[in-house]
Amino acid sequence: MGKKVREKVLVPAGHKLCRVCDKIKPHSEWHRNATASDGLSTRCKACRALQGRAGHLKRQYGMTVEERQKLVDGQFGICPICLKPDPEHVDHDHATGKVRGVLCFNCNSAIGKLRDDPNAMRRAIAYVEGNVWKPKLVAPGVYRLPS
Repeated sequence: MGKKVREKVLVPAGHKLCRVCDKIKPHSEWHRNATASDGLSTRCKACRALQGRAGHLKRQYGMTVEERQKLVDGQFGICPICLKPDPEHVDHDHATGKVRGVLCFNCNSAIGKLRDDPNAMRRAIAYVEGNVWKPKLVAPGVYRLPS
């Protein structure tokens, strides 16, 4: 067998054919690539972003886009913390690497800022509920922090 030859497609000036999605798009829909003969990337911005996200999920969490979507569907399409629709960020335990679920950006960020520490989260809840945090004096000059 010989080499497979791609079919020639007539593309208007200022446009380029994406070989991933097979759509003709204007040059504004492409990233620049100084080493390419036409100065543009080989994939359109949208296809490049989709493939980038899929690669990130596979490298970081060992999961596919479909597996992530199954998690979201199992959560009824909402963030399990704030109950807002369309969560996108995979949440995992930083100690074990185990995936816990899919959260919205703000909830995932909040858990990360509290360093996955349940005690810090409990103190944050108490603070938000109006219970002011105060250390206890256990000896002169010695204070115990609440756990």
